[in-house]
Amino acid sequence: MNKTDRDARFRQIRDKVESGQRLSMDDGIFLYDPEVPLQDVGQLANLVREQKNGNVAYYNINTHLNPTNVCVYRCRFCAFRSDLRDPKGYAMSDEQILQRGREATENGCTEMHIVGGLHHQKPYEWYRDLIALLKDNFPKIHLKAWTAVEINWFEFQTKKSKQWVLDDMRSAGLGSMPGGGAEIFHPEVRDQLCEHKANTHEWLQIHQAAHELGIRTNCTMLYGHVEQAYHRIDHLMRLRELQDITGGFQVFIPLAFHPDNTKLDNLKKPSALMDLRTVAISRLMLDNVQHIKAYWIMLGIPTAQTALAYGADDIDGTVRHELIYHDAGATTPQCLSVDDIRGLIIEAGREPVERDTVYHRVHRSESDFRDWHSGQPVDDAVAVS
Repeated sequence: MNKTDRDARFRQIRDKVESGQRLSMDDGIFLYDPEVPLQDVGQLANLVREQKNGNVAYYNINTHLNPTNVCVYRCRFCAFRSDLRDPKGYAMSDEQILQRGREATENGCTEMHIVGGLHHQKPYEWYRDLIALLKDNFPKIHLKAWTAVEINWFEFQTKKSKQWVLDDMRSAGLGSMPGGGAEIFHPEVRDQLCEHKANTHEWLQIHQAAHELGIRTNCTMLYGHVEQAYHRIDHLMRLRELQDITGGFQVFIPLAFHPDNTKLDNLKKPSALMDLRTVAISRLMLDNVQHIKAYWIMLGIPTAQTALAYGADDIDGTVRHELIYHDAGATTPQCLSVDDIRGLIIEAGREPVERDTVYHRVHRSESDFRDWHSGQPVDDAVAVS
């Protein structure tokens, strides 16, 4: 396609976006063409971002908990997993888990993000009791726990339905679900990365079941490995289709692949330009998902900060004790302070707003940072403004 035709094609897409029309598969693939100026794609995504979320950028105060890295699966992209007898393998004790809860409380965290390996010697009850232990001792902290891959494993362990597992976990204290395990949905790619774990149909069915039970979830896409633009757009459209049905996805997180210490370490990680293009295209394709997150752990702080002008309206949080992407070579800090996060948001020209896991504004006592409560949904505040 020559420049004249390319410019005309982009104008057609811009007209669709400005008039509120949904973009097609072909539109998305076209936007991934490196000859389409990234700045133009970013400006269009920023238009949608500001229509949906104004000038604010959200963050939260959170900690990660990975209770075990022992895993029955051997996904080619994973540097976190371990065999049972590997020296780096571990499974946390109740006291270690409680200590993380105490640390989270002392640091004013509103959320614990809980994911880990599928330990073949730990029964389902170990995972459930972990949630109950934290909820009983730290009832104020929201527990965002277990990817669809883990829920699928619990189905296998219990021989019960996904609905039963989700309801049982919710009764123990689960508040919402992260979006991990999605990777790339298209079988041409998924079978190369993780052929034995929960397939695309199971991942989508579990999230649909969660939404139908009133459990809000996140959604993700792992990009920058063996996939092509077609596979990425196919992935986004499958998420969009489910969101049309349930409306249960609250945020989409594009996850940049980190190859170090994985079975795909011959690949280069995606460039900052690819990161920004993917954030922008995600914002344009996912017209029915309210929030797009620029996860600073994976993107790096400068790229995540820039992404706030390319469609992203959320930068995640303080992220204490993140292991999975640091094991894969992430060189970002292990934790950012609230002042650091607010500063980089302000430097990007956005207004920092603290949110809880389910996107309510967080209010804190001026005299005690650990004293907080959740207020109105942030989306209501944007709609009013």
